[in-house]
Amino acid sequence: MGYKSANDILPEGLLDAVQEYVDGEYLYIPRKEGNKKSWGELRKSKEYFSARNAEILNKHQAGMSVKELSEEYYLSIKTIYKIVAFLKSG
Repeated sequence: MGYKSANDILPEGLLDAVQEYVDGEYLYIPRKEGNKKSWGELRKSKEYFSARNAEILNKHQAGMSVKELSEEYYLSIKTIYKIVAFLKSG
């Protein structure tokens, strides 16, 4: 998400109207419904974490301990347990 100056984008009349409600504050303007992107869509992080989590589950099922996995992936033991439990259930 980038910030843009309203002075550069909005017509003067609209800017004056917005300033009646929000003057000198940050204002979040949500995307239109048809323009929304799902989590991880832009940077492919969804695919990265899905692959990483599947790898964690495979290594756990092959006998690697939760402690070893947490050290290898720099995650807490609790997080490893959550990943394994989630993937086993679904």
